[in-house]
Amino acid sequence: MKKTLFTLLILSTVVGIMSCRKSGSMPNIKQYDDQQIQSYISANGISGMKRDTVGGDTTGIYYQIIQQGTGAQFDYPDSLFFTYTLKSFDGLYNNADTVVDHYNGLLGHTAPKGLTTALHDVVKYKGTKVRILIPSHLAYGLAGAGSGSKTIVNGRIAGNQCLDYTLYVVPDPAAYDDQVLLNYMAANNLSGYTKLNTGPAAGMWYKITVPATGNLITYNSYVSAYYTGQLMNNSFFTDVYSPTVVAPATTTTLGSFTDLSALTPGFLNGLFLLGKGNGTISLLIPSRLAFRSSSSSADAGTIPANACVRFEVQVTDVTTN
Repeated sequence: MKKTLFTLLILSTVVGIMSCRKSGSMPNIKQYDDQQIQSYISANGISGMKRDTVGGDTTGIYYQIIQQGTGAQFDYPDSLFFTYTLKSFDGLYNNADTVVDHYNGLLGHTAPKGLTTALHDVVKYKGTKVRILIPSHLAYGLAGAGSGSKTIVNGRIAGNQCLDYTLYVVPDPAAYDDQVLLNYMAANNLSGYTKLNTGPAAGMWYKITVPATGNLITYNSYVSAYYTGQLMNNSFFTDVYSPTVVAPATTTTLGSFTDLSALTPGFLNGLFLLGKGNGTISLLIPSRLAFRSSSSSADAGTIPANACVRFEVQVTDVTTN
């Protein structure tokens, strides 16, 4: 009798568990993510969010269009340049530096999957600024992303974290550069700069801080200089505080110099603006005259794609063939 009663209790427990699953009291990952997003929206007082309904409301992505872009709708093989901020729902990853957070490449190569889907289904047009909440199953899943302990802010994204993106798809990189440089000068109280509106360095700003003396700088010159390079968040990516031969006399002249770690088109034209050696010039260079659409490694870090840069150059010696 006791054995029969025990068996009946087990069966009733199993039936109870099965009925809980069927009734939905144990959510799957999509339901769990949606609960997390709804709680996040409520806790942060976010309004105006819509759910992505492309494909039958299956993604679980939420979004808010801040600025609507125009033009032809882009597709997966198209190349995009966008800036963004990103934070995880737990607050342990929070990167809001749009100077560093750049993407330049094919839409189909973006990551994570939820971002690719949102760009294609929701953003659609260049010039769009949007806030996107991506569920964890379309983000980095159980494994998370990055390296190091999840307890270190911006060290890594923990597992099962939904993501909060705000991004802007840049329609005209040249116009964007112009605004970035103007904003940088205003934020850093820079004055006395002159903008070049024509010629090979059009769009660059410069200021001669110490008038040059000595030999003229030409394509046939060998130039020694101190220089520093920094991004628009004022972080340095290269610094040369001891005399460095920009174009080593044993190797090449300015006219055939190819080392982009120093002599970007803006840097080169800046030397010509200085005119002679033994002078100092400050250069604010748009991305198209700097490292352009490809990211670049330098002495002290990595320069993002399409990054405007600042060079401070002191020429110490010029010799000419």
